[in-house]
Amino acid sequence: MNKTFNQLFFIKKNKIRTNGTAPIYLRIMIDGKATDIAAKRYIEPQKWDGKAHKALGNSQEARTLNVYLKTLEQQVYDSHYVMLKEDNNVTAVGLKSKLLGTDIEQRMLIPIFQDHNDKVEALVGHDFAPGTLERYKTSLKHTQEFINWKYKTSDIDIKAIDHAFIMDYDFWLRSVRKYGNNTAVKYIKNFKKIIKLCMAHGWLNKDPFLGYKAKLKAVERPYLSKEEIQTMYEKEFVSDRLTQVRDVFLFCCYTGLAYVDVKKLTESHINIYYRRIKC
Repeated sequence: MNKTFNQLFFIKKNKIRTNGTAPIYLRIMIDGKATDIAAKRYIEPQKWDGKAHKALGNSQEARTLNVYLKTLEQQVYDSHYVMLKEDNNVTAVGLKSKLLGTDIEQRMLIPIFQDHNDKVEALVGHDFAPGTLERYKTSLKHTQEFINWKYKTSDIDIKAIDHAFIMDYDFWLRSVRKYGNNTAVKYIKNFKKIIKLCMAHGWLNKDPFLGYKAKLKAVERPYLSKEEIQTMYEKEFVSDRLTQVRDVFLFCCYTGLAYVDVKKLTESHINIYYRRIKC
């Protein structure tokens, strides 16, 4: 928590313009450290009250200037109050940045997406499967291609991502990439993970996915009959490679294992279990 916070207006006599007026500045002091902000107003030095830190007299010009300065002063108090609620350690420079709007950091989408993928890659084999990483890599590639197609640029500020962006991305996946409904929806879901990440960090205030509705459609998956499997089993190939492919495929059919799991099998995975029965 800040111990001291003060502000005052003053004029810089060493910057007097050719018309004889000097610029007015606001000095912000927090815990003994100060920074100055231009008030964007000017006044003749003889019309300035250095002790009261305001324009002298009761003319319309003086009253208008003093009201403006009072309003600016209140803005500083309000910004300081808001920053205190967010962070106990507020600095004069930080408060100045907030007032000038230079505290807003531009966050680009592609580095955020890439950072997410790098973390997924580091956890492959623990929290994520290799296939998950590949899907996110492909999703990032599609996102880059879409941004280039739509905006003719290589990246975009995340604050520019709105509902129209999502709808156009969905359209691009279905039309330009010619993906079916389920594939398009899956890539959009991958992208939604990045948006949720941005919102969790407080980088986005509004969810661009609000109002977006897309569902996976049930797919009728055909299966091989017992006779078809037997025919495949009895088929003779001239190539040993094709024979091996057939054997692996049949192994998957009989065990229910996916190819990615069979690919990882080694001799050490082969075990014989037997429960002894007493006579």
